Amino acid sequence: MTAVARLILQDFRSYEALDLTIEGQIVALVGENGAGKTNLLEALSLFAPGRGLRRVDLADMARQGGPSSFAVSIALADDGPRLGMGLSERDGEGKRSRLARIDGVPVGSALAFSEYLRLVWLTPDVDGLFRGAAGDRRRFLDRLVLAVDPTHATRSNALERALRSRNRVLEETPHQTQWLDAVEREVAELGVAVAAARAETVARLSAIIAETRDDTSPFPYAALALAGELDTLVAQRPALDAEDEYRALLRQNRARDRAAGRTLIGPQASDLEVRHGPKDIPAELGSTGEQKALLIGLVLAHARLVAAMSGITPLVLLDEIAAHLDPRRRTALYDALLALGCQVWMTGADPALFTGLPEGSERIRVEAGRALHMV
Repeated sequence: MTAVARLILQDFRSYEALDLTIEGQIVALVGENGAGKTNLLEALSLFAPGRGLRRVDLADMARQGGPSSFAVSIALADDGPRLGMGLSERDGEGKRSRLARIDGVPVGSALAFSEYLRLVWLTPDVDGLFRGAAGDRRRFLDRLVLAVDPTHATRSNALERALRSRNRVLEETPHQTQWLDAVEREVAELGVAVAAARAETVARLSAIIAETRDDTSPFPYAALALAGELDTLVAQRPALDAEDEYRALLRQNRARDRAAGRTLIGPQASDLEVRHGPKDIPAELGSTGEQKALLIGLVLAHARLVAAMSGITPLVLLDEIAAHLDPRRRTALYDALLALGCQVWMTGADPALFTGLPEGSERIRVEAGRALHMV
């Protein structure tokens, strides 16, 4: 089991300094709202590619009143490496740099950590996922993909830049067809690669859901599908053919896209469709409790998929996960987490929420920049 044995913070969020040792498989962080529980999960999330679970700039993570820099490091159990992330102090030009290290040796980015650590998380921000905008579901899906394919962020970022370039050319110099042809070739190559990575993850996740399906579980299984013109194209054509057809669609729709001010066909217009498996209804039609249970079931399945594909049991971060679960579902959740075989970090304001934790779990009280082990 891949696990964090020690977490050290310096000038991160509400923590001036923290050195926390961990031994349990399940770690419950208990404290009042605003005490800094989620800050600890966010610190851990920095070791995954991307922008962390709050999706904010690194500069926003530095402690208010501190030196405008911060450092986060973790030591992995069983003599694993020490991983470090942080933000440097301002240089002579006022610039700050993102810092990443493995055993004290600088590395290019958090992508290098994926050899040792994978992360999966669920936060209250996605509680309304199924009823929300398609863009929220795309971001959720890309996080699922990123946990199994850490290079997905690089492709996605490159696609965003290419789409911005196309939109700018369409707006400013739409008659420069040679330049548009070149940009659209790049958009097509990257767009098909992003769509294919999403499709593979959805297919693999669906397969593992089918393998572990339990119709009696309080966390219902989900039926997943991708919806979008490019998604249909990628499902029906080999990659090179899909690129050619997508490029033709981009060329045909230049006038429409120019009028809209954006590219209307592509991965940026896809949606993740989710159905409540046992009831065979769209997820958004379920009750609030059913939707939360469905999300938890998805995260559990995703953690299994990450372990199966990477060979690394992921670190699972669950923010305020138990607050809206009835006692039966809480007990079932703790049993499922224990069986998952991953180290799990959870937060909650009420200590009573964690009375049913399995033996060997750790409870840590968080208060005013401190984290103290509870007896």
